[in-house]
Parts: sequence; C-alpha cells; structure tokens
Amino acid sequence: MITIIDYGMGNLRSAQKAFEFLGFEAEITDNKTAILAAEKIVLPGVGAFADAMSNLNSSGISNVIKKKTADGTPFLGICLGMQLVFDVSYEGGEFEGLGLIKGEIKRFDLPAEYKVPHIGWNKLNTTDNILFSEIDEDIYTYFVHSYHAVTQDKDAVIATSNYGTEFTAAVNKDNIFATQFHPEKSGDKGLKMLRNFAKI
Repeated sequence: MITIIDYGMGNLRSAQKAFEFLGFEAEITDNKTAILAAEKIVLPGVGAFADAMSNLNSSGISNVIKKKTADGTPFLGICLGMQLVFDVSYEGGEFEGLGLIKGEIKRFDLPAEYKVPHIGWNKLNTTDNILFSEIDEDIYTYFVHSYHAVTQDKDAVIATSNYGTEFTAAVNKDNIFATQFHPEKSGDKGLKMLRNFAKI
C-alpha cells in the first residue's frame, strides 16, 4: 500500500490515480496511525510553502513524516512536497521546512525574457539512480513552480534541469526521494519513475 498524505493541499488525487493506473494500491489519508503504518509515503502538493508547513505542523503529521523517514520508510515528495523536505523556504517570508535534506527554497531570479512561474516541459539531466531505472536519457518532465531548491548536499542531487539557469529537479538521500516536476503529469517516463519508486 502506498500512503498519500492529505495535508490540505492540492494535486493528491492525480498522484493516487497514477499509482492505481500502474496497478498499485494507493490511499489518501490524514490519519497519523495509518501514516505510521505505511509501507511507502508520498507527499504531493501544489500551493504555498507556509500554508503547507502550518497544516503539517498543526496536525502533527510533520513529526510522523520525520519518524517514518528516520525509520527508513521510502518517501517521495512531489513539487511542493519536494520543497517541504528542505530546511527553509523564502516564499513570502522565511519558513522552516521538514529539514530532511539540507538546503533552501528560493524564488527564480532570471533574465526578463523568462516568465515566472516556470510552466512547461524541460529536459532532465539525470544521474544513475533507481528512480530513473530503465528510462532512456531523453527525459522531459512537466514543471509548474516559481521556487526551486538550492542545496548544500550536492550528493543528494540526482537530476537537474535548465530554465534560464540550472536548477535542482530531483533529489535522493537514503530512502528520501523528491521531484520538483510532476511525474504523474509527465507521460510514460514519469509513470515509470512512479513505478520505480513503488517497487523499492
């Protein structure tokens, strides 16, 4: 069973539908007992970082995530879910994240010809990682974001992309995986990534 955490943000159902399409059981829940019993955890989401962390903290789910990831449970953050794994975000102020991977979330500072938010398909530059297993090198994925991760843990970066500047597109540290792009909206190759995670 793949447990998708409901913390009041959007895009949960599309992640669930993608896993179900691939033949995996996936439940959406905000029940801490269910999350503590999860075999794998997915934290998708779109919206504001501060609102997301406020919801996770007030519900106590942030502590559950920290416990489960420390115990070695496979974890996948998607889009906002990726940003939340870092130490701090500067979206609308300064807000503490989950602190699972060292780094900061900063707004794109780009030449005038580049629109923010960044919306669209971009090519990934990937490393050898289980998330990209059996996927050829020409991987294009779908992004919707104004902020990106700047991490001091360079070994955790498993994919970058370029939109006026190179930016971190995916990370992996031990059992923690996260993508700035939406694999569930990135065609067959994105679905393959979800399958690779589900099979860990």
